[in-house]
Amino acid sequence: MVRIRLQRHGSTHAPNYRLVACESTTRRDGRFIEILGTYTPRAATGKQVAINLNLDRVEHWLSVGAQPSDTARSLIKRARKIVPAPVETAAA
Repeated sequence: MVRIRLQRHGSTHAPNYRLVACESTTRRDGRFIEILGTYTPRAATGKQVAINLNLDRVEHWLSVGAQPSDTARSLIKRARKIVPAPVETAAA
């Protein structure tokens, strides 16, 4: 089964995470299928959170049955709120 979860990178007290699609049996920082985005809990500009996700690819993996971890699910929800939905214009 494919899971969407976080991989930890960065140094000891400055973690950075990648949101990846991977097999559920792989290790936390092991082999992955695709990088879907990044998450920096403490960005360089103080204590702001930086979430950069490719929501098109996340939606693709969710549509084919990938299961997100609890943390990944909450980050996806937060990223959806940050990025406004495209506004459709009515044709005249």
